[in-house]
Amino acid sequence: MSKVIIIGGGPAGISAALYAKRANLDVSVFYMPNSSLNKAHMIENYYGIEQISGQDLYEAGIKQAQRLNIEMIPEEVLSLEYTGRFNVVTGTNTYEADALILATGAYRATPPIKGLKEKEGKGVSYCAVCDGFFYRKKRVAVLGDASYAAHEAEYLSNLTPTLHILTNGKEIKDDKLRQYELHTGKIKAIEGEVKIERIVFEDDSVLEIDGLFIAEGSAGSVDLARKIGTLIENNKIVVDENMRTNIPGLYACGDCTKGLLQVSKAVYEGAQAATDVIKFLRKKD
Repeated sequence: MSKVIIIGGGPAGISAALYAKRANLDVSVFYMPNSSLNKAHMIENYYGIEQISGQDLYEAGIKQAQRLNIEMIPEEVLSLEYTGRFNVVTGTNTYEADALILATGAYRATPPIKGLKEKEGKGVSYCAVCDGFFYRKKRVAVLGDASYAAHEAEYLSNLTPTLHILTNGKEIKDDKLRQYELHTGKIKAIEGEVKIERIVFEDDSVLEIDGLFIAEGSAGSVDLARKIGTLIENNKIVVDENMRTNIPGLYACGDCTKGLLQVSKAVYEGAQAATDVIKFLRKKD
């Protein structure tokens, strides 16, 4: 039986899972409980439901998938690999799939640090696998405090002997980060004439660096897509009318693609992605 992995347990991911499961595919959904849908106080514009909170709608979707015996895995996905099949890397395991659907929501907000946006592509990166090569044996820092930051740091540590972890005033959530040089102070600014040259903290201390990798929170769909060469435009994953990306067997749906940030749009795109996955896998078999 063909294996489909869906990353994201919101409206797009669950919609895709329901369609794929009903086509007798082996489906697993990786999800974290911090969906943006939970932040919606009240939803009153979704067909057939007069009024419901975002959290209640999210939990109803999870229960609906579980009733169909869809495997729901509450693990954070840290990275993707593509070798003709897809490898989904979490903190404890690597899972294989014949097709993959990204549905983890919108691109994370850029940390509000002075100078950061101006230095994107000029020493500031959001993907260690994509850009780490350019910083071999240079002074590199990772901004983050949790498992995703630890994963990016581990990759970069093989390329440079000088690796710093910046938590921007937050407490460390993954002890693996403690093996690197920690800087827990709040960041005031990122500076440099053309490229990034230094981090200035609020206490006016300075860290001289050549590259900064942003890895706050969890990896979103766009972060994961970048790691395997998926086309990205304006921080959205590029898909066609069937939710296909430029990589065979890789699909994206929901808030990580262009268009309305609405539940109705996410549900439709999840259904469309799964429908095309079914066709893709049947041709492959």
